[in-house]
Amino acid sequence: MSMIKIDMNSEEFQNELAKTLKFTDKVIKQFGWEYNPQAEVNEGVQMGLARNKMLYNKRFCPCFMVEEVDGKARSIDDRICPCKPAIEREMVEIGACHCGIFCTPEYAAAKRKELNIETAVHTHSRGLSTDECQELLKKNDLDGDELAALMEAKELGMVTFKLIDVREHMEWQMGHIKGADLLIPTSGFFNLLDEAALAKDEPVILYCHVGSRSLHCQRIMNDMGYRRVGNLTHGIVSYHGDIVK
Repeated sequence: MSMIKIDMNSEEFQNELAKTLKFTDKVIKQFGWEYNPQAEVNEGVQMGLARNKMLYNKRFCPCFMVEEVDGKARSIDDRICPCKPAIEREMVEIGACHCGIFCTPEYAAAKRKELNIETAVHTHSRGLSTDECQELLKKNDLDGDELAALMEAKELGMVTFKLIDVREHMEWQMGHIKGADLLIPTSGFFNLLDEAALAKDEPVILYCHVGSRSLHCQRIMNDMGYRRVGNLTHGIVSYHGDIVK
């Protein structure tokens, strides 16, 4: 199975994106929510919703896999925006939906404060030792700062590993982590993983938008016998290193 590519500049996609923006505006107004203070989060989700509407005629949540069951497309957990799990549980318990685009006013205010603090704090890294790099590569879950430190160490030749993006081709075009080695979209993961011909003991780190697809792919790789697979827990939106657009 080859990856599905959609031209983001096509009139068809831009028209669908415009409809999706109106749709998310309507959801915000209907429920009294706010958008995520991180504009790139909202943009990524909106483009993913527009993509899924074009492909499946439903705005499936872009952070969950879409599969065919009895000839019909369905999302894992039936995630169609605004999804039931978000309305009934996530917005109540967390203050934000899984994809992060919709937030309660309280969550959005706290997030703005957090972002201001992060801007002040994350201005310098002492760098990692080789031993620290190796220890980090043993972790199943990494945060954005840990991956940024590993990418810096990799560029210096201190460590080797493969960084794999499991989002879709369109999302890769929107922006991907500088230094990412491969794009293996979740929609064609099995076949494209075979083509990548990775060694089973080679250190690999996976990432997606917010960490759910990459977690799913991590479990698949573990079941297939890959022994050193890490996951960027909260996805590219948590990464503060260089992004290529």
